[in-house]
Amino acid sequence: MFCRKYQTYCDRLVQDTPFLTSNGRLNEQQVDKIILQLNRFYPQILTNKEAEKFRNPKTSLRIRLSDLLTHLQRKGERDCQEFYRALYINAQHLYGSLPSRKAMSPMFFLACFSVAAGLAFLIYYCSPDPRVFRGARRVIGFSPIIIGKHVSHYLLAYLEKSFREP
Repeated sequence: MFCRKYQTYCDRLVQDTPFLTSNGRLNEQQVDKIILQLNRFYPQILTNKEAEKFRNPKTSLRIRLSDLLTHLQRKGERDCQEFYRALYINAQHLYGSLPSRKAMSPMFFLACFSVAAGLAFLIYYCSPDPRVFRGARRVIGFSPIIIGKHVSHYLLAYLEKSFREP
């Protein structure tokens, strides 16, 4: 079937642990920032003693990171969620390439294609009446906020071109 079962943050962390602990994914500075965020910011996930343990430079980075991820999995869903938040803030490039984020069902791609086809249909068959088209411009103008920065360049170029035309 096309349906994917609900995946908790702890499930995602189990799936992402081998990827995160492989050599070169996270450097010492990124791991320290993540640990400090989990220790110092609300909600406080790690105690001072736990943070010191996971920041100990005498232990290899891979072991400390592996121990941290195991510790968070044992603590529960909220702590795993806060880890992902800290990872997003401190290593956004890595967050986007996590295996748990890449595993999308065929329904996701079908939905994306449907939205793109719908937008293309609206633009192609849109009424030449300026009042109708002005409303479509507003919708298209706000869609880059929802869709993302890569698509926004094309939509904004289209809007810019259509504003210049009479």
